[in-house]
Amino acid sequence: MSLAALVLAAFLAGPLLGAATGFAAQAQDWRTASRAPMGWAPDPASYQPAVVQAYAARTVRWRGAFAVHCWIAVKPEGATVYHRYEVIGFNVSRNRPAIRETETATPDQRWYGADVELLQDIRGPEAEKIIAALPAAIASYPYPNTYVVWPGPNSNTFIAHLARSIPELHLALPGNAIGKDFTGWKIVAAAPSGTGLQLSLGGMLGVLLAGKEGLEVNVLGLVFGANPLKLAIAVPGVGRLPARHNWADNAP
Repeated sequence: MSLAALVLAAFLAGPLLGAATGFAAQAQDWRTASRAPMGWAPDPASYQPAVVQAYAARTVRWRGAFAVHCWIAVKPEGATVYHRYEVIGFNVSRNRPAIRETETATPDQRWYGADVELLQDIRGPEAEKIIAALPAAIASYPYPNTYVVWPGPNSNTFIAHLARSIPELHLALPGNAIGKDFTGWKIVAAAPSGTGLQLSLGGMLGVLLAGKEGLEVNVLGLVFGANPLKLAIAVPGVGRLPARHNWADNAP
């Protein structure tokens, strides 16, 4: 087997495993899929401090074998609801703005049946600073009326933009957040976490080196990498291992 074939097999192993074993499978009917909360978000009716959380969940149907959908939720101090921000492709297809803002008491609801991963959890005064900077970061998003599933701009491009615009988020998106490396015409950009740099050719080819993400290689949107500081690896289609909220800076 040639070297190119071996590389291709390595990058496709994760998505193919997910499709074969069903770990990426979700309810096919959005009307009956579970939207139960995961329990990551504190109850806004009883929790007073400010909260900023970022989440990821596998995308719907076959795309879940390759990618996750990311969003962010914030609650100012004393607020009784969260404001959830994300980009939705359905909106664009209906001639609506790509960015959707909703108010909810449970921003960590399952995404059409898929479990939700907590990517970041910041509370108190640091969260207030991020919330104050959020409106300007959202307004500066370059693609408010555009959605492209692959390689971007998409929902993960939006969250990566917020992370780069607000370094205090310290947000490292998982490798299977396809679209996070779409930087438009910029070949050199900050890593989403703000702890390093990346080179990207339209989100299809690139390399990233940062303290929080480690070393990532992007081939056609599929990311493989490793971070010895975190004892973690990034596997195409699978994401970051180990996963879950041990990556969130201030997770409870």
